[in-house]
Amino acid sequence: MHRVLGATLRLPMPTERARHTITETDDVARALDDAARRWPEDRAARARLLVRLVQAGHAAIQHGHDQETADRLEAIARTSGALTGDYDEGYLTTLRDDWPA
Repeated sequence: MHRVLGATLRLPMPTERARHTITETDDVARALDDAARRWPEDRAARARLLVRLVQAGHAAIQHGHDQETADRLEAIARTSGALTGDYDEGYLTTLRDDWPA
């Protein structure tokens, strides 16, 4: 834990993790106002609303990623074997023989 403040005064720091500063621009203010309607119990704690927004955004991104993965796997399963029988035995060997060494 860090304990240095100035040259001589030592105080415990609450965390060693990175801290971030956000300016409450018009867009951020609107997002926080919307968050306050979604989570009215935190309407007086804008920093808590900001954390909730980050968590909700992360959940949305993760859900989107999971859905994209599921869609890709479904497309693979749906098209698996679609070209079976379209190529003669030894096709890949013949193709590779044409490649320069």
